[in-house]
Amino acid sequence: MRKGIHPEYRPVVFRDRAADYAFLTRSTMTSERTIEWEDGQTYPVVDVEISNVSHPFYTGTARVLDTAGRVERFERRYGRRDGA
Repeated sequence: MRKGIHPEYRPVVFRDRAADYAFLTRSTMTSERTIEWEDGQTYPVVDVEISNVSHPFYTGTARVLDTAGRVERFERRYGRRDGA
């Protein structure tokens, strides 16, 4: 890699505010705020609105959409156009 053209890749804490969960990983994200982590080091912290801890797909609370029957329900509600 060429020197001086890439952003700094360093440890960053991502904090999911909805689930009160934080994890330490490496990223090029920057932040003015910092947090003291469990190891006693201070790292930049990036607040995120959703992560694997609060996302409905990963938590098992995702709604399954009924794709079969949606067209029929639409046609029942608004009528079927013949011809067109």
